Amino acid sequence: MAAVTVSPKFQVVIPREVREAARIKAGQKMDIIFFNGQIRIIPITRLGELKGRFRGIDTTIEREEDREL
Repeated sequence: MAAVTVSPKFQVVIPREVREAARIKAGQKMDIIFFNGQIRIIPITRLGELKGRFRGIDTTIEREEDREL
């Protein structure tokens, strides 16, 4: 866990280890929400950036007998 200080302009710096772990880039858009007393910052990922991210994932689904295609 890393502590940050809010500047007089209400800005915070995201610590390097957090930026690297979340793969945050300069200029990237973020969603910020207030939920259950917490402030959550969520990186916005464009759809094109997701291409290939789930390569190799098992997409087979076991269906119930009454759910035939």
